[in-house]
Amino acid sequence: MNTLKDDEWLYTISSKRKLIDFNFKELWHYRDLLVLFVKRDITTVYKQTILGPLWYLIQPLFTALTFTLIFNKVANIETGTVPPFLFNLAGISVWNYFKSCLTATSGTFNSNAGIFSKVYFPRLISPLSVVISNLIKFGIQLLIFIGFYVYYVSIGANISVHGTLVFFPLLVILMGLLGLGLGMIISSMVTKYRDLKYLLNFGVQLLMYTSAVMYPLALMREKLPRFAWLVEYNPMAYVIEASRYMLLTTGDFSIKGLLFTSVFTISVLFIGIIIFNKTEKNFIDTI
Repeated sequence: MNTLKDDEWLYTISSKRKLIDFNFKELWHYRDLLVLFVKRDITTVYKQTILGPLWYLIQPLFTALTFTLIFNKVANIETGTVPPFLFNLAGISVWNYFKSCLTATSGTFNSNAGIFSKVYFPRLISPLSVVISNLIKFGIQLLIFIGFYVYYVSIGANISVHGTLVFFPLLVILMGLLGLGLGMIISSMVTKYRDLKYLLNFGVQLLMYTSAVMYPLALMREKLPRFAWLVEYNPMAYVIEASRYMLLTTGDFSIKGLLFTSVFTISVLFIGIIIFNKTEKNFIDTI
């Protein structure tokens, strides 16, 4: 007969949860499961494709080339002394990490319904694994960027990294947390409103065009001041602009903009955790 008291159990699984329930100790206890999920995310994405992991390389290169032809050659968007292809590749590589985190975590409840309904583990493990696995993919794409950076330097391009590059990991963390927070909010909403998942791809695509991915932030302020607010209030625009400043010493490094991004990210993550915890109690009845 089990005589353990309530306070002697390692964990207590109950429908009664705190408004903010982010147990770091419990997440650390399930770290092996987190690693397993990360391996699953990496190996299964392109498992049954012809080119496999090469898509990690092809996608940003093809997109950067397309943007170079359309926005730099046809639309004549200037990138200063930075080669247009390298300018676009930097923005796309950074944007892709945020996009991957957002789109993948936004399907957390739908894609893991079978597991969630059968066994207990901290549900936050699932979206966290997505953010970490996408970080590995982002690292691969950064290696591609470094390769082209070295090539352009070798042919005499006037480019250089800035000393603020030491803060680049902080920008990556901001992107991951912002994608995680927004993804958890959308994932919770999709359990009740299925049609939101069809609007997500369109919304992400629209967000990309207001995130200064393929143009300098100053260009929007100069050429289209009436619509500049669309970019000014987009936290990802400051992240991408700061990233290019660190990697290529071009654009603007706005402390005020990055502070706004940090506050926005923390707020979204806070709200995301609240909604995620509330949804996980009864999502299986509505999904």
